[in-house]
Amino acid sequence: MKKPPVQIDLHAEAFLYDWQDYTPEELANESLIYMRDMLDAAIYWDMPEIKFVHGKGKGILKKMVYDELMIYKNQRAISHFHPAYHNDDIVVVVIGL
Repeated sequence: MKKPPVQIDLHAEAFLYDWQDYTPEELANESLIYMRDMLDAAIYWDMPEIKFVHGKGKGILKKMVYDELMIYKNQRAISHFHPAYHNDDIVVVVIGL
């Protein structure tokens, strides 16, 4: 498992080469899968935190990301998460206590 960067862009065009071929719902789901993969890798590598850029838009991706992070938090896989202090288009996930 490759160690992820500290900040991950969840916009589909950042990680899918054929993103134009997807529906908006499929893009959101692909972004969520990508976030899970990167978060799982960050947990595996015992990174203290990781940041995800979800952007503004209509807030659909942000809600999906926050809902997923709540599951990770409830399972005690992460400590907590919060919007970045300088940019609320980014969520900071604190992995360790």
